[in-house]
Amino acid sequence: MLKWAIILAVVALIAGALGFTGIAGAAAGVAKILFFLFLLGFVIVMLLGVTVFKAAAGPKG
Repeated sequence: MLKWAIILAVVALIAGALGFTGIAGAAAGVAKILFFLFLLGFVIVMLLGVTVFKAAAGPKG
């Protein structure tokens, strides 16, 4: 997902530089949505790693 966000951000930069503002805006919007979805998923996985999966591993020692 992050890979697609980066690709669309590059497409937006190139389209903006060439004057295709409609395509640039659309690509930037989709890239922003994908980036925030990635960020949300990353935070959820980090919280699960700290809480649920650590508890499932059991006590050490």
